[in-house]
Amino acid sequence: MARVKNETQSDQMSSWSYEERVGEIESIIARIESGELDLEEVFKQFAWAVECLQECQVFLQDRQKQVDLLIETLKDD
Repeated sequence: MARVKNETQSDQMSSWSYEERVGEIESIIARIESGELDLEEVFKQFAWAVECLQECQVFLQDRQKQVDLLIETLKDD
């Protein structure tokens, strides 16, 4: 969960992986559901999962825009 604060945004995006984020979210859900975390850690992990979900949503929206643009390009031909 530790993140390097001085990375540039492009560095962060080049090392960012949708699949890894989904895996992190699934892992957090499993730990929360197992009851192995104390309440404070549940809230920290939940906040991190929400942040990961937001990143995934932005990623998917960006990819949808790219797909839409490619489809529009095909229609123009």
